[in-house]
Amino acid sequence: MPDRDSGLIAALGAPLPIGNLDTDQIMPKQFLRIIDKAGLDRGLFYDMRFDAQGEPRPGFVLNQPRYRGAGVLVAGPNFGCGSSREHAVWGLQQAGIRAVIAPSFGEIFYSNAINNRLLLVMLPQAEVDALMAEVSGEAPVRIELDLDAMTVRAGAFHTVFTLAERHRKLFRQGLDMIGATLSQQARIAAFAQRHHREQPWLQDVAAKTMARLAAA
Repeated sequence: MPDRDSGLIAALGAPLPIGNLDTDQIMPKQFLRIIDKAGLDRGLFYDMRFDAQGEPRPGFVLNQPRYRGAGVLVAGPNFGCGSSREHAVWGLQQAGIRAVIAPSFGEIFYSNAINNRLLLVMLPQAEVDALMAEVSGEAPVRIELDLDAMTVRAGAFHTVFTLAERHRKLFRQGLDMIGATLSQQARIAAFAQRHHREQPWLQDVAAKTMARLAAA
């Protein structure tokens, strides 16, 4: 997660230059048969990380020693397309991925990621290509995402990015969508009181209807 005090994500970058990487590839279906979120890191990119015998594929980026502990993925266009499974986001987070940088994202995946505080950064293709080249060298490269300055830095690479102000506040304040809603409890309660005072016949309509049906 981003540091609430500094507004900074700083982690080893890893290249994943695959376009249209869908959520079925990010989190295969066999890892969805759970009743909680635990253990989804094992399924992340499973068919790409392991062969038919369950042995790690040495060519896959996250299996390579120099990318061990990577926290920022630099990905191809339309990352996270396909189905709406939120498990793809949870698996990335459990595996230590704190942000993904790509030219574009699947729309539902983008919403799921932001709501769970997985930072997604969209940059023009040319800038993603330059950053991809930066993190693909022999030496490990640390990527810094500054949510105050709205900048991306990695070695010689430097650019700015945009993020909706509402989403930026969620990250800076350490909130998900539920937390953001709960932070407005006083305003919600005040609205409900005013609404029921002005339209008292609308208060507890469901409970009153059920009581009438039970008495009939």
